[in-house]
Order: sequence, then structure tokens, then C-alpha cells
Amino acid sequence: MKLLIEIPEEYYGKRLDQTLAVLLPDYSRSRLQRWIREGRVLVDGQVFRPRDTVHGGEKVEVDAAESAEKSNCEPEDLPISVSYEDDDLIVLVKAAGMVVHPAAGNYSGTLQNALLFHYPDLIAIPRAGIVHRLDKDTSGLMVIARSLRAHSNLVEQLQTRQMGREYEAVVNGIMVAGGTVDEPIGRHPVDRKRMAVVRNGKQAITHYRVIKKFRQHTHIRVKLESGRTHQIRVHMSYIKYPLVGDPVYGGRRRIPAGASEQLIEQLDSFPRQALHAVQLELQHPADGKSMLWQSALPDDMRQLINLLADETNV
Repeated sequence: MKLLIEIPEEYYGKRLDQTLAVLLPDYSRSRLQRWIREGRVLVDGQVFRPRDTVHGGEKVEVDAAESAEKSNCEPEDLPISVSYEDDDLIVLVKAAGMVVHPAAGNYSGTLQNALLFHYPDLIAIPRAGIVHRLDKDTSGLMVIARSLRAHSNLVEQLQTRQMGREYEAVVNGIMVAGGTVDEPIGRHPVDRKRMAVVRNGKQAITHYRVIKKFRQHTHIRVKLESGRTHQIRVHMSYIKYPLVGDPVYGGRRRIPAGASEQLIEQLDSFPRQALHAVQLELQHPADGKSMLWQSALPDDMRQLINLLADETNV
């Protein structure tokens, strides 16, 4: 299998092996280093060493035919909701409860399994074209690369913050106004399964604005400048407005005084963090044309918001 990619400009001065480890995440760095040493990787037609630096714009050809790592991800006939597709892109709405790609404890039933069934050609694209992810219980828009050209371009757009991603969420507490959280995120120093705001973390910037205030909750719109793991959930918890239903960062529940049994039950039983990716904006990899997709809130969030609004207006 031949992999053809172009090195984005922002990798100027970085090692070849480090760059390929980011651009080709389906292959381990040690495997890529071995391919480079074996001459299976050509940079503008030339053989490089793993430690040689790149400048951006180089055309890289990887011959993975004989020693490609076998994927543990098998095609599965699982439903997916596609909003748009062409030769380079697939834009879909991920349902809450679906894991994006296989990992420990989730080797089947993932979005990657479904993509390989519905689009078998994606076997030739790293991670079946998945360039970003949503948490298992976050729903909403995702873009999938359908070609190697698109994969490289979309990764670049993510890393240079050209791709616009906006979400809607319901949080505990009444926000006075919108704002920005600019706090680094990394692994929690004690619980390694969680993320947290930590001084040595990676920069993470989250903008939010108020859509509607309720008696003990707020419906907000969120825009990301970065894409750290659990970013919205961590940042909202950090400023004391955790997401409704978040099992990890949610904290104690907020029940409005005099709330109906229906609302109490809805808040107690809400099955996930109340977070949905409502808008995705990017430049098409083929022609640079600006494209935008929107997704309506799923039924569970819409019902929660309607119930909060009804009881606020009583």
C-alpha cells in the first residue's frame, strides 16, 4: 500500500519521524522509523534519515505494502447518519453512545468499524479517515477524510485552528454572561483517566456565550480554538459550571426550588453529558472553498431544554 502525503508548512524544522508519527497516527513511531531506515519513505524522491528535518511542502511517499500493521478494526454494519459526502470528505452526525475508534474495552461497535463497512476504501486512510474525535457520549458533527490529500489537509486545518467547531451545552448554574477560558489541559496528576487544568498542560482555549438562562441551569454555545481531550467538559467544570449529566466532571446536581417531579427525574436520569457539536466549518481540501454544516440538537437535549424553559416561565 502506497501512502502519499504532503508535509504541512507548520512542521518546518521538525524531525521527519516525529512529523510522520502525527500525520500517520495508525502507525507507531518505531515502525515509521524502521520504514525510513529501510528506504521505504521517500521525501521529494530522496531517502531521509529519521532525524532529518523537514521544511514543509515536501511530498512524502511511504511504501507500506509488505509490513503494514494489521488493523484490529473490522468492518461492522452499524448505522451512521451522513450529512454530506464527496470524493474527499464525509460529514456525519455521530450519535451519543458511540465510541469513535477502537481502544481498550471498545474493540467493536465503534464509528471506525462502521466507516470501514460503509466505505471499504477507507482502509487505505489512517484511522479510516478520522482526523478528530468526539467523546463517546458527545453527539454531533464530525468530518472524515476520504483521501490521503484530504487527510493531510484536514489535519493541518485542525492544527492551525482553521477548522471551526461549535457546540451547544446545558450547564449547572446560572451564568451571568459569556466569556473565554484560556487554561492549559493535561492528565490529572492523580487520576490518570481524567483530564484537568494543570500548569504543564497544553494550551486550550474555549469561548462560550449564553443562549438562555434558567432557574438553576444555562443553555450555552461554545466555540473551540483548540481540541484537547474533554476540553469543554474540563473548562466548564473548572469555572464551576459543569455540564448536566457529566459522569466524570459534573459534580453535584442542581435542582431548582419547587421543581416538578418530571424535571427532577429528567435531571437525575439524563444519560450523558449534555453536549452536542452543532456546527462545523472548514475549507474544502480540493479547492479551498469555505463549507459549513449545522446539526439540530438531539431529542434528549431538546426535551431537557424545553422542560427547563417551561418551568422557568411558570
